[in-house]
Amino acid sequence: MARRDTHIDWLMIVLYLFIVFFGWMNVYAASQMESNGEFFSLSTSYGRQLLWIGISLAAAFGIMFFNSYFFSAFAYPIYGLALLFLGGVLIVGQAVAGSKSWFVITESLKFQPSEFGKFATALVMAKFMGEKSFSFGGPGSTLFHFFDLPVKLSREGFFALALFFVPAALILLENDTGSTIAFAALFLVFYREGFTGLVLVYALLAVVLLISTVLVDKFIIIAVVLGIAALLALLLRRSRGLMALAILSGVVFSGYVYGTDYLINNVLQKHQRDRILVLVGKVKDPKGVEYNVNQSKIAIGSGGLVGKGYLEGTQTRYRFVPKQYTDFIFSAVGEEWGFLGASLLILAYIGLLSRIVLNAERQKSRFSRIYGYGVASILFAHITINIGMCIGLVPTIGIPLPMFSYGGSSLFSFTILIFTFIKLDSKRSAILS
Repeated sequence: MARRDTHIDWLMIVLYLFIVFFGWMNVYAASQMESNGEFFSLSTSYGRQLLWIGISLAAAFGIMFFNSYFFSAFAYPIYGLALLFLGGVLIVGQAVAGSKSWFVITESLKFQPSEFGKFATALVMAKFMGEKSFSFGGPGSTLFHFFDLPVKLSREGFFALALFFVPAALILLENDTGSTIAFAALFLVFYREGFTGLVLVYALLAVVLLISTVLVDKFIIIAVVLGIAALLALLLRRSRGLMALAILSGVVFSGYVYGTDYLINNVLQKHQRDRILVLVGKVKDPKGVEYNVNQSKIAIGSGGLVGKGYLEGTQTRYRFVPKQYTDFIFSAVGEEWGFLGASLLILAYIGLLSRIVLNAERQKSRFSRIYGYGVASILFAHITINIGMCIGLVPTIGIPLPMFSYGGSSLFSFTILIFTFIKLDSKRSAILS
């Protein structure tokens, strides 16, 4: 009897299906006023979303019949195609909501290359990092190599970083800040593969300094940064390497503070700057940039423990939350399904992320493991930012809730992203290069 080597993780598929169809129910609730009497009409948001669900499920079904080696063999061509799309949209794309990041075929048929770019970059990073032997300054043998110092970065390490930064830069040029931030989550893959955990400390410091720059004069912050760097250099003077790192960090962070201040005051558009100022409490604009978030929080809070009932949410039915079925779809969940319904959705996401990380660690193939962590990183960023945005913890940057918000290209891309890993995981008894 032939040995069976296919192990499909049905729990991941069930969680995916639950999120998708629960999402469609809430898209319907948030856009039901569009109804023209035809349930499946493509003139409505929920009708188009149902069509994209069908297309995405067909794609997921098709992926399961692919040979697992296909994804490794065609990683570079897929990445090249993604870069072509990302570059092309800068030339012939159309601006939607201030971002030139869409190919608009018809009014109801649009394609956002950045969504496909996340899948392609996760794939090519897995391909390159799975084949090459490179140094990121840490052993890469455990999940927690937090204080390893970056002693050496090999040529292959630089190339791996370039594979990540090139599409991120193209997305940033499209003025799509939300997608760029979500894309940046792929950097976590480098940490899993050996990049020093000190980078995570630097990332946290960068966030703290960003907020501080908005609240305090930049020259005061720079003086504090340089003072701390000088003190650390004095304390670490017995180690030339650590002393140099402290001094270099002080100089770099001083430049970061100055550059951040310039970016906020001279580069960001007014509405983007106001969103940051509102978040830290320096500006009050309840009828302007605060309006969406305030209405979202009212909707979520009014749901109470069990919600007002499906299709009974007043904030949702009467569209007090603009574009609720896209970026603010979580507020519809909070209002109509309450704390229990919102918690159930979050638990479904946690379950899906946990299964991806657990299965990634089980892989015999570095390609499959690295790709799995890429999938988990992208999903984690989208979920955290979107829900944080809806409850007022992060600025409004326009980013969908995975498989839940309205959006065909988003749903389709996330489906390909997840089911490619499900396919790779189903063959984990075979070692793929």
